[in-house]
Amino acid sequence: MQTPNTERTFRQSLLAMLGICFVIMMVALDQTIVATALPTIVAELHGFELYAWVSTAYLLASVVTIPIFGRLGDYYGRRPFVVVAIVTFTLASILCGMANSMLLLVLARALQGIGGGMLVGTAFACIPDLFPDSKVRLQWQVMLSAAFGIANAIGPSIGGLLTHYVSWRAVFFVNIPVGLLSVFFVSRYLPRIKPQHSDKIRLDWLGALLITLFLGSLQLSVEWLPAQGFSLAVMATLIICTVTGILAWRQEANNEHAMLPFALFRDPALAALFRLSLLMGFTMFAILSYAPLLLQGGFHLSASQAGMLITPLVVCITFASIINGRVVPHLPRPEAMLYVGFGLLLICVLGMMLISPHTSHVLVIAFMVSGGLGLGFIMPNLTIFVQETCPRKDLGISTALLQSLRMIGGMLSTALVGSILTWRYGHEISQRFANQTAIANLMKDPQVLVNPEAQHMAMTQINQMGFDGLALIEQARATLSHAIQSSQWLGVAAILFAFWCLRRIPRIQFKSKAQA
Repeated sequence: MQTPNTERTFRQSLLAMLGICFVIMMVALDQTIVATALPTIVAELHGFELYAWVSTAYLLASVVTIPIFGRLGDYYGRRPFVVVAIVTFTLASILCGMANSMLLLVLARALQGIGGGMLVGTAFACIPDLFPDSKVRLQWQVMLSAAFGIANAIGPSIGGLLTHYVSWRAVFFVNIPVGLLSVFFVSRYLPRIKPQHSDKIRLDWLGALLITLFLGSLQLSVEWLPAQGFSLAVMATLIICTVTGILAWRQEANNEHAMLPFALFRDPALAALFRLSLLMGFTMFAILSYAPLLLQGGFHLSASQAGMLITPLVVCITFASIINGRVVPHLPRPEAMLYVGFGLLLICVLGMMLISPHTSHVLVIAFMVSGGLGLGFIMPNLTIFVQETCPRKDLGISTALLQSLRMIGGMLSTALVGSILTWRYGHEISQRFANQTAIANLMKDPQVLVNPEAQHMAMTQINQMGFDGLALIEQARATLSHAIQSSQWLGVAAILFAFWCLRRIPRIQFKSKAQA
């Protein structure tokens, strides 16, 4: 690696990057650890009706705050917001660990989401401040990919061990030492770079409010629609989403101090990159959310076996990012790596649609490796290409938008794929067991195929009815597998649309430090 500039030594840059890596690890670890511990948390706090809100509250708060603090970082510099975000996230983690009811846990998770959104909206944009030369930046960004990959790889295991041997509360308290390390490195080694503005900054608080209402109602609509259909609450949130979206567009379109400058979307290259981030998030979450259900519920593998098969996907994101950082700076057309990345991701999705319970585990791992390599060739390049394409004054908001759109793509994917899966599985179960209503009712929830206790109870009841419980469970597994695999056509469609969007990206020319 090269020294990023003459003012900062290699050691200073390394320590500053370590601080940002700790930040990324804290956010990524929290998301994976909490998911593992959630069933135990709900069992102790007795609030199953709020089960989904433990995740929804965090996601809703973070999606709303990412673009707002991305813009504030452009105005006032990023380091103060990163420090405040770490402190907020760490204190919220303590409150989560101390919660004695599900309602308090949900509220603490919302506060944690605000801290997480501030971190994502500002930390990623610190990298161009540290390394103006984009080729040098690509090499250093490997550290971020490694931090993200390590956190995702070890998170589920740490969550399971802490929950089993200590307490689910330790899952949140583990953020305290990581937060302290983050604050130390960031406050000590991350430089304070305050942007210079020729005129007085006027914050667009009305725009911020409209963006908050738009993204919040969008998130709630996506969360509620699969479960409630077009209920009164869903219709109300859809109306609020539409109205606030239109008002936000009008407010921000010609505002010189817009919190979310829609002019960025008028740039064909930036618009194409933003769409690619949305489509990548859509496809990534379609795989990560439903591959475990396919392997456990459809193919009758244990949680540990499924984890072993899926882990290569996460690990290879880091491996591909390292390769990417070495190769891309030397390519005459760097954007070609995006074609490679989406091609490998397409192989993964098609493989997920074609595998069966009899498929060799080696082949399943090969498909997961393909997906991980594809994501590793896409994610860092989208970030670096956006930072190269956008105006310097919009660096923070552009980087934040990229992260927000990836999360929104994940929201849409989880909702749409989940809705199709739920409808298709329920419809096929009803048809398959049309003359056995009691059996159909037992099988209508796919969790009966994943939870050993629920599965044993269902088999016992079916056997008492005079049917072969094991054979009917296997039929339900085949139905679930077919429903999951057929719903992955949405991922294929997203990738094909991504290939069309790739044509709109102009040739990327990396700027030198002097040009930056």
